Amino acid sequence: MKIILVICLFLTSQLVTASEDKVLKIYHDSDYSNHNASARAMFMGMSTAFDEVNNTVQGFQLEIVSKDHRGNSIRSKQTMQRFLDDPSALFMMGGLHSPPYIKYRNYINENEILLLVPWAAGGPITRYADGTNWVFRLSIDDTKAGDTIMDFAASQDCKLPHLLLEDTPWGRSNYNTMSKASLRNYNSEAEVTWFNWNINDNAARTIIRPILEGNADCLLFVGNAIEGKKLFNTINDLKSDDQLKVFSHWGITGGDFETQVSHDLRQRLSLHVLQTCNNFNDTELSEQYKSVFARAQKLFPDTLTTPNKLQAQTGFIHAYDLGKIVITALNSIELSGNVKQDRANLRVALENLNQPVNGLLKTYNKPFSAWSKDNVDAHEALGKEDFCLAYYDADNRLLINK
Repeated sequence: MKIILVICLFLTSQLVTASEDKVLKIYHDSDYSNHNASARAMFMGMSTAFDEVNNTVQGFQLEIVSKDHRGNSIRSKQTMQRFLDDPSALFMMGGLHSPPYIKYRNYINENEILLLVPWAAGGPITRYADGTNWVFRLSIDDTKAGDTIMDFAASQDCKLPHLLLEDTPWGRSNYNTMSKASLRNYNSEAEVTWFNWNINDNAARTIIRPILEGNADCLLFVGNAIEGKKLFNTINDLKSDDQLKVFSHWGITGGDFETQVSHDLRQRLSLHVLQTCNNFNDTELSEQYKSVFARAQKLFPDTLTTPNKLQAQTGFIHAYDLGKIVITALNSIELSGNVKQDRANLRVALENLNQPVNGLLKTYNKPFSAWSKDNVDAHEALGKEDFCLAYYDADNRLLINK
């Protein structure tokens, strides 16, 4: 009897071990502290896509692990190191901030960290020319964002644009593209003012006052929600009577900007925000959007009440679509349980995906291809045709310009 009991206990322990081994982890490297809305939206989006297959691919459980880098690039690298030490870590999902992935781009690729990006827009992130490229993006791409924002500003009768950019690799990557777009639209480069993260009231006034005293009639803004609400409210505090229009990159949508900057001020600034061209705020949602939201609502009932209450919607939508693409790619390979090999095979599968994937933004036909210096957009699932400008209504909903 004792022998039988020992055998049973041994077999049970083996089954538990086998079950634990059949887990593939996705590390979500994001700013859950300062830009929680964007981080949560991405987490919920990919979770919803995985739920459609019961979080299982070929008997492996898919588990998303939240890692808060707090907007700090060094903490982001520490997450990358933990990822490499984890024998069940399949890929990393990036967050809102571009600087960590620009700063550590070589480290990511040299260590074969498979990084999928549903938000960070910095142009250099997906463009690694010194070896095999391990970074894929389904998001805004700053090599095209500056053109899109500048062209829209010109169409809205902006005569003399002024660039207001955060002093980070993300801001500087936008400076390059916006300067070229300014030359094309206005035959001259726009003036630029730089700002740092976490500016105080005095710094905000020092930044804004000279712009208001100058001749610019519109601002092209590249920054996040924290600095956006500080700088735009400062325009209001200085009580300028000038009609200064603002055209913003989408970083302001990653936090609580819309609740901290009044609708009256947003209207006064004629504020428009870069987005991808679909969201949950359409008056008549498609059946697909309704179905996806219903599933997400069951997973996150305390967070999601109505579709238009979903904050940082593009983060959800992009992460959901990336999740659908990943599932399709995983089903095209045979998972071995050797995570390094599975990671490598998944990277190749993403570059050679021929089966259409029906996402929320669009149907993806071969979203990625093999990267080369002659094919610099190979790891970009979206193009300029997928980018639009949007505006906030009185109910704080972002509505796409049609």
